[in-house]
Amino acid sequence: MTEDKKQCWLQVLARLRAELGEEVFSSWFGRVEFVGLEQGQLKLSVPTKFLRKWLVSHYYDVVLRVSSEEFAKTDEAVSSATFNVRQPVAVKDAGEVEVCTKSSPTKRPSVGTPTQGGGIFSDGNNENFTEYEGFQGSPLDKRFTFESFVTGASNRLAFAAAKQVSECLGQNLKFNPLYIHSSVGLGKTHLLHAIAWDVAKRNSSARVLYLTAERFMYSFIDALRTRDAMAFKDKLRGIDILLIDDMEFLQGKATQQEFGHTLNSLIDSNKQVIVASDRAPTQLESLDARMRSRLGGGLVVEVEALDFDLRSQVLRRRIEEKISEDPNFIVHEEVINFLADRLTESGRELDGAVNRIYANSQFTSEPITLTAVEHIIRDLMCSKEPRRIKIDDILKVISRHYGVSRGDILSERRNRSIVLPRQVGMYLAKRLTARSLPEIGRRFGGRDHTTVLHAIRKIEKEVAGNQTLREDLGILERLLKD
Repeated sequence: MTEDKKQCWLQVLARLRAELGEEVFSSWFGRVEFVGLEQGQLKLSVPTKFLRKWLVSHYYDVVLRVSSEEFAKTDEAVSSATFNVRQPVAVKDAGEVEVCTKSSPTKRPSVGTPTQGGGIFSDGNNENFTEYEGFQGSPLDKRFTFESFVTGASNRLAFAAAKQVSECLGQNLKFNPLYIHSSVGLGKTHLLHAIAWDVAKRNSSARVLYLTAERFMYSFIDALRTRDAMAFKDKLRGIDILLIDDMEFLQGKATQQEFGHTLNSLIDSNKQVIVASDRAPTQLESLDARMRSRLGGGLVVEVEALDFDLRSQVLRRRIEEKISEDPNFIVHEEVINFLADRLTESGRELDGAVNRIYANSQFTSEPITLTAVEHIIRDLMCSKEPRRIKIDDILKVISRHYGVSRGDILSERRNRSIVLPRQVGMYLAKRLTARSLPEIGRRFGGRDHTTVLHAIRKIEKEVAGNQTLREDLGILERLLKD
């Protein structure tokens, strides 16, 4: 890829932004990447199959026109465009996995075509989805049920809350909205799918809609584009339970405003809303303060990292599932303990390790020994870098250790019981992270870098003659590094 072609693509993006408007451009083209131009074919990539189909259905012609005009200035001809998906997706037709062009017809649900009731449906291609009044939700995984969810200390509260909202639909809702947050691969999407399946099993006429934030965004913008926004709003507000996943990806001021109105309308009408995200509502900086406040006004639960016992349970459950298919698949306890000790990132990592070991045993018929397993997952272990400590981790540990809330630490309050934890947090942030003083100050309630510097020097001065403070710092550092 030459620099001229890169520059040309940047000009294409600038023109698309000008022609389509900032709202549409940032929502639909912000994650499109230029791959290259070969023999007149413009190659672009997108992160999801859904986005690829949407762009081809709605913006293929404008992309081709603008690209042709801009690349012609460098004597390059553009006759067609393809959109590749940057990540694998499961579809029935293997030919659809990589490329989608204008000649590939795309079927999409019409906002103006109502269906009766709601619930969970199948499209005949082994994909299940919720649907209500013409809205097709995001795909649901049949494996993600309450029965298949493995509980432990880190996720027990989230599991119990999810079970209760699925059982209390239409009654006195205690937790509304329910907001579940965690790092990737810890089970929040599993819980949302489980709620959808459980509600459908309990009440087949329940009006359920499960959407990723990305799909909500695209559906709303499409309704604006087709001048069907009022119908979009009215239909959404008629559902019984709305489940929104990956909330952190909701972008665009108009889209966020509409989601806020929908959220308020559903909650005020005693309809259940469940939201999942990779961070707490207060940390969704792209959302306005009013929406963050409303999301945090129900029950906010965090799914924490899996501990050793829970990782062991997950591994045993996945191994049992394989044994039900193949009774000859035997994994000894020492192998399970080894995997649980070494693979600490997420449940998906554990699933992947079991799949690798099972495939290896199928293809080679060799016994599953500790040495063999260590070889099979060596790349997972080698790729692990020392755990990077985040300022969020420091705030969480400080809050628990000193018994003060995160809000107090970030506030302007100057009580001794709050000032000391705040100063210790700033000191640890400088010592254990690569963040600059201004960045630390911003993350500690928008403070000036001179305030951070004062706090660091204060702790450095006191630690020499304060045994209790030295012990506290030692404990906090161990907690952060474990």
